[in-house]
Amino acid sequence: MSSSMYAKSMHNDQATDDYSLLPQVVINTRPVERSTPLTQHLQAVGLSVVEMPMLALQSRQTTNDDMMLMQQWLAGAYKALVIVSPTAATAGLAAWQMLEREHQVRDDKNNEIDAPLKPPSHIIAVGEVTASVLNNTPADEIKYQVRQPEIANNEGMLAMPEIESLQAGDKLLVWRGLGGRRLLVDALQARGVHVDSIAWYERKMPLEARAQYQQWLQDFLMLCSKQDIALSERPKPIVVVSSGAAFEHWGTIVSAVAEKGLESTAHKATTVIQPLELADFAYVVLGERLANIVADQQLYYWRVEDLAPKTILAAIRSKH
Repeated sequence: MSSSMYAKSMHNDQATDDYSLLPQVVINTRPVERSTPLTQHLQAVGLSVVEMPMLALQSRQTTNDDMMLMQQWLAGAYKALVIVSPTAATAGLAAWQMLEREHQVRDDKNNEIDAPLKPPSHIIAVGEVTASVLNNTPADEIKYQVRQPEIANNEGMLAMPEIESLQAGDKLLVWRGLGGRRLLVDALQARGVHVDSIAWYERKMPLEARAQYQQWLQDFLMLCSKQDIALSERPKPIVVVSSGAAFEHWGTIVSAVAEKGLESTAHKATTVIQPLELADFAYVVLGERLANIVADQQLYYWRVEDLAPKTILAAIRSKH
């Protein structure tokens, strides 16, 4: 784990009266499908966690081009297959199984309709959860080994022998979400490697994201007011962000609410509460690319190299 020059120390061991009144707030922006382990891990050590997804994963219709790429992969056209997320693994595995069954039915000579899946290339999964999707398939349906980078990020992927050895003219297939893993793709293409990808899903801003943020912010600011604690005297809320798209959505919402202001009718007369700006939060961000985006805006952040709950907690507790 590395940190930026803008990082400040905010950790759970700094017990003060402020903490007893208002525990450290962590905003978990991970998609609903992936947020629970982190939320539970942080809550178990006494942090106040708010789940506020900035990405919604939506399946994309599989195209003829997608299936053509799958057929080419099965025919041995690619040196390796990189799978970047559990969602991509689930969708791609289902398509692979369907194609294999179709092939077996069409060309069956030995009545091996349920023969195990045998990949034509290395299979590389980014992260433990992605690998578990592939490894949890019943043993009689698979016959492959899933490889993983030592560090589950773009740099870790590029350091793997299966990726590092790729040369100009070699071909790589990526299962991902729309727009994902551009740094990996760009780095390989710069070396002359031909990279094809299948986007099994796309990531959108959840429709309820802005309303969730406004409600949390109003409650948070009102609580600070009731406890008579100035915002400058309490730890900044910490936002966990795992992708550039999620940070873009977060920034759009925070900036829009900050420009409009929040109205409060807690008293007889309606008053306008001054919302928080992006700089009023601290950030835990994944990888170099996202760290650079946050650093360019002069925001406090901690950079992590994987999204394991224990890694994120260590970042929050770290001293700088």
